[in-house]
Amino acid sequence: MKVDAEVLELFTKEMTLCGVKPGETIVVLTAGDERQDNANAFMAAIQGLGANTFNLNVRRGQQNAVGVQGRHPLVGNELAMRTLKSADMVIDMVGLLFSREQAEIQAAGVRILRVMEPFHVLKQMFPTEDLRRRVEYAKGLLERAKVLRFTSDAGTDVTYQLGQYPVISEYGYTYERGRWDHFPSGFSFTQGNDGGVNGTVVLQPGDILCAFKRYVESPVTLKIKDGRVIDISGAGVDTQLIDDYIKSFNDERAYAISHIGWGLNEKARWYQFSVSRQLSSEHVMNALSFYGNVLFSLGPNLEVGGDNDTACHLDLPMRRCSLWLDDTQILQDGEVIHPRMRVDRHA
Repeated sequence: MKVDAEVLELFTKEMTLCGVKPGETIVVLTAGDERQDNANAFMAAIQGLGANTFNLNVRRGQQNAVGVQGRHPLVGNELAMRTLKSADMVIDMVGLLFSREQAEIQAAGVRILRVMEPFHVLKQMFPTEDLRRRVEYAKGLLERAKVLRFTSDAGTDVTYQLGQYPVISEYGYTYERGRWDHFPSGFSFTQGNDGGVNGTVVLQPGDILCAFKRYVESPVTLKIKDGRVIDISGAGVDTQLIDDYIKSFNDERAYAISHIGWGLNEKARWYQFSVSRQLSSEHVMNALSFYGNVLFSLGPNLEVGGDNDTACHLDLPMRRCSLWLDDTQILQDGEVIHPRMRVDRHA
């Protein structure tokens, strides 16, 4: 099994950040032939650090395709679940996010690292200790806040009541028992209280429809009442895409407001979808993590301990917004202005 030297070096650095050490058992979870080169490289890196590793490979069915949140091949697979819960760490290349199975594995004390991006994105967005510091600082602010509000010149003005749900940080590696992270990433987020989100969100050109890997081209207005989207309007095709996509799941819970946070990874590229020659192989971590975005979303909330497991999840990273936690301003027109999270991207 030949592994590229550059890939091996980067993955060894990542596993070192994750605290992999001799005597641990790290399971690399894959589906079919997806991402097998990266899986092999991770196993080589893990072995190089003296830990034990093996590849648990499962087969996807029609009901657990890539991109459908919370639907994956571990559902009902008791042997695979027992195996994963006995590991020290799982490298998830299948996509367990927003699933009861992921929560069960974490509850067993297993740390999980999700890795869905190709190597060129992993290299471009590789995490740093300073990114971790800023993301964890954002987490602390969210944990203490009672109200989050964000606005835009396009007409967005929405308020989240906070405190019911925990805050999750993503900075690209995990070394703590039972903790999940996504390599690469760079943001903190939480969920508004049940029924506690109200206002208007106006998507504008340049905002991102992650489900379609495309940019908004015409304004879309979402009216929100008591934690749900009650009206979707706009003259362009983007409105039709969002409306028809949500309706295709035939699930009223798809209209629920999901997590909220902001991006802090200065290495992430807002414009990635417009320049990538390998877009079909890429996930959406550039879009979710880019510096200064407001990560607005609809759909499930299992990740923060809620009970909405709808398969319809819409991440909608937004540019040029201003955001406050209580009376503290974090973003102004898409720029991070809080001094503890601000970086000089032009240095």
